[in-house]
Amino acid sequence: MAFIELKQVSKQFIQKNQRIDAVNQVDLTIQKGEIFGIVGYSGAGKSTLIRLFNGLEKPTAGKITINGEEIQQLKGKELRKFRKKVGMIFQHFNLLWSRTVEENILLPLELAGVAKEEREERAKELIQLVGLSGKNNTYPAQLSGGQKQRVGIARALANQPEILLVDEGTSALDPQTTDEVLELLAEVNQRLGVTIIFITHEMHVIRKICQKVAVMESGKVVEFGEVTEVFEHPKQAVTKRFVQQETIPEANLADFSDQYTEGKLVKLTFRGDQARQPILSQVIRKFQIDMSVIQGQIQAMRETSFGTLIVEIIGEEKEMDRALLFLVEQGIGVEVVDHA
Repeated sequence: MAFIELKQVSKQFIQKNQRIDAVNQVDLTIQKGEIFGIVGYSGAGKSTLIRLFNGLEKPTAGKITINGEEIQQLKGKELRKFRKKVGMIFQHFNLLWSRTVEENILLPLELAGVAKEEREERAKELIQLVGLSGKNNTYPAQLSGGQKQRVGIARALANQPEILLVDEGTSALDPQTTDEVLELLAEVNQRLGVTIIFITHEMHVIRKICQKVAVMESGKVVEFGEVTEVFEHPKQAVTKRFVQQETIPEANLADFSDQYTEGKLVKLTFRGDQARQPILSQVIRKFQIDMSVIQGQIQAMRETSFGTLIVEIIGEEKEMDRALLFLVEQGIGVEVVDHA
C-alpha cells in the first residue's frame, strides 16, 4: 500500500465567474521514504497541489490518502494533529527576522506546547544536523541565503514530521548553494527516513535528488516515472523541454546534422557504470568503422549517473549497422539522428 495516494484529485477555483482547473484529475502514488519530485512551469498547478498535501486546501473532487488517513475528511483537532506530521520549506525562507536561529527553530515547538527543556534540546540537535553549529544566537539578516534555508529546514523538522514539502526551496539560491542544500536534504531523508516531496521548475533539482518525478502541465500530471527513465525516454513535449535543460538540446542535433554528413549521426545514452566503460574504443577495434565524438556530457543523479554522447560513425553501411547492434546489446541507448 502506498504511503501517499491521490485518486482523481481535482481543485477548482472560480475567478470572475470563470472556472479554473488548478489541479485536474491527478493520480499519484508516493512510497514512504521516497524523495519525489513534481516539476512544471509556472501555472502548471504545482503550488496548489502542494497545499492539498498538507490540508491547507481541500480538493474539489477525488481522494487524498496519507498513511491510511483520508485528508479531506479531517477537521479541527484531527486536522491540526495531521499537519504536525507535515513540515514545510519555502522558497523565500519565511523566517522571523526579530528571532535568532535558535528562536526560529523553537517556534513550532512552542506552538505545539512542548516543554521548554525538551524543545531547547531539540533545537540544538537540529542546529547541528543542518550544519549551523555556533549560529544559535545569530539573526537571519546576518546569514547567507543557504544558511537561511538551513534554518528553514531545521524549523520544518522541529516536530519530527513524516513528510517534508519543499516549495521551490532552491529557486532563490546560487548553483553551488543549491547543491549544498540538496545534499543536506538527501542526508535528512537517509538519516530520518522522512518522505520528501519537492515542487520545482528546475530539472537540475529533480536529477540531483529525486528518485521519481511527476511532470505537470495545465493542472494535469502528463508524465510520471523513475527519474532515470524520464531522462532517457521523455514522452511528452513539456518533459522533453525540461530534460533538454540538462542534456543536449534538439536544436544542437539539427545543427550537427547539417555539419556532419559523411556517415551516421548517432545519439548514445549511458546509465550508471556504462558511462565509465571504454565501450567506444571496443567498438572501433571490433568493427571496420571510424567514430568521432561531437558532443557529450555525464550528469550525476541521486543513485546513478546518466551520460549522452553525439557521435558520427563512418564506414560501410553493413559494418555501421553491426556496430550499432553491438552497442544495443551492451545496453547502450542508440538513436540514429541523421543518415547522410
